[in-house]
Amino acid sequence: MRTSGFQIRSPVTSSLLAIEIYVHKRASVSMNAFRATPNQLTFLRLCIIPFLVLAVLDGHYRTAFTLFVIAGITDGLDGLLARLLHQRTRLGQYLDPVADKLLLSTLFLVLHHMGLISRRVTVLVFGRDLGIMVVAAILYAGMGMRDFRPSIFGKGNTLFQILALVTTLLSRFYAPAWVLWVRHWSLNATVALTVISGFHYAWQVARRMSLPGAAAAS
Repeated sequence: MRTSGFQIRSPVTSSLLAIEIYVHKRASVSMNAFRATPNQLTFLRLCIIPFLVLAVLDGHYRTAFTLFVIAGITDGLDGLLARLLHQRTRLGQYLDPVADKLLLSTLFLVLHHMGLISRRVTVLVFGRDLGIMVVAAILYAGMGMRDFRPSIFGKGNTLFQILALVTTLLSRFYAPAWVLWVRHWSLNATVALTVISGFHYAWQVARRMSLPGAAAAS
């Protein structure tokens, strides 16, 4: 029906049109976030993981070491480019730490399978990272909490995990005394900081949940 050149829409038609516009906008935002250069680098890091696993399982430690270094470079570049290009996105904020945890935890599991890292270290690292991801997902879905910035203990733990993995891979084809020394102490530091950072994270979550209006403020 048209009146004076204007089309009169029913409430149902208007609602459907509004939904269509909203979905189109959300899809455009998601696609733009996916196309952002930092997020592309993060997806590249995720794609490296299966090839890294295969290289370790096949005993190609030089290749595994190279792939792990490339993954580390992409990790550093995505944060740098996000700041320089002003391409910080919500997708990147969630995807980057997930990619890091998948990369490190998966490599610990595979190296343990190959008998290169002890069961104690692997269980602690994998259990902590899995627990953090599950708790963060539950708090986000149930209470709307989104801000889970890593503590100084968490950052230190990640640093020593990377050192432990790098020196473990390196020691398979280049094993001077200093590499073995760094590997030994970085694994010990990983165990200590995994426990400390895990308890610190649990304390932070409990403290935030006890604050009035915690979900609304997150």
